[in-house]
Amino acid sequence: MDRIKEEVLSLKDEVISIRRDIHKHPELGFHEVRTSKLIENYLKDCGIEVKGNVAKTGVVGLIRGKEEGETVMLRADIDALPIEEMNNVSYKSVNKGLMHACGHDGHTAMLMVAAKILSRHRDELKGNVKLIFQPSEEKDPGGAIKMIEEGVMENPKVDKAFGMHLGNMIPAGIIGIKDGVLTAEADRFKIVIKGKGGHGAYPHTSVDPVVIASETVIALQTIVSREVNPIDPIVLTIGKIQSGDVFNVIPENAELLGTVRTLNKKLAQTIPEKIKRISENVAKAFRGSAEVEYHFGYPPLINDEKETKYVIKIAEDVVGKEHVLNVPVSMGGEDMAYFLEKVPGAFFWLGSMNKEKGLDKPHHSAYFDFDEDVLPIGAEMHVKIAMGVLK
Repeated sequence: MDRIKEEVLSLKDEVISIRRDIHKHPELGFHEVRTSKLIENYLKDCGIEVKGNVAKTGVVGLIRGKEEGETVMLRADIDALPIEEMNNVSYKSVNKGLMHACGHDGHTAMLMVAAKILSRHRDELKGNVKLIFQPSEEKDPGGAIKMIEEGVMENPKVDKAFGMHLGNMIPAGIIGIKDGVLTAEADRFKIVIKGKGGHGAYPHTSVDPVVIASETVIALQTIVSREVNPIDPIVLTIGKIQSGDVFNVIPENAELLGTVRTLNKKLAQTIPEKIKRISENVAKAFRGSAEVEYHFGYPPLINDEKETKYVIKIAEDVVGKEHVLNVPVSMGGEDMAYFLEKVPGAFFWLGSMNKEKGLDKPHHSAYFDFDEDVLPIGAEMHVKIAMGVLK
């Protein structure tokens, strides 16, 4: 067993303890006050330069090597979700209505322990390691773009960036990665349909926005099926319909909220016009009107080919070649994409699903949890990625 793996495994109880502490005290994006203070104190205890309050609640650590060289960025997201946890575990969330349901508690713990090990080996580094603990990945606009705007990619200038995400769709201990596009652009939109309210018993005297909303939901799917080349992946989902207050009244308005996922910016730029055209004309056909608001979200996350091959090499050392997979594109969004627009790097999945332990619930589920045995693997990946670049 090599020395780094031994060091990581010696800290297994510590990384699990950190993860459970963070899990028990989840905080939403840009409100991760306790979490940030925990990270700051830990890094300071490791003798690492620390800057807090970056993009409100972000933390940046800097490990300076003995010699000059490149600067490698390692990133973890730290925010939780507005979900009431249903798990019956000792580390269950104590914050009502909040839960770490996506693995960010694990991401944070893995990078913290990796930071401790890297700080011990700073004299072996030819360059620097910049540790980015990013707030608010879950809610667009996320913390990545705000941290970039506040200069985290400078002083010293970041040359390469790497990150990982626990994945409950992949068996525990498997590392999944691919070069090129890994996750989709994640946009959102709102459609407000205006009708004319009235009594439910006399629909002919009204203009029913609920009927218009129903027709609009179906009509919008023709964008996917009839207006976009079938070989270009696209998802258009209506996640919320809201209208009315009582059963026997036709309301004045209806509101639709939705998301669009695409794999290239050129296609994404064409979608707002299509949604606007269909929504306005469907509403007009039923004597109503529609207004559309469209917001471009996180861009596609694109892994650099060279750095992807490098991560694969490290992964084969850490978990064995047979446990490294080329994974398909995910239509989920990820704001690590902003960092990878600035510098070459790679983002990958660390499998965390274990059906035998009952740890196979999907991300963002109230029952989400993952196999903590993979936490040392993630920490080891962080350490070896950074040390490999800066050897």
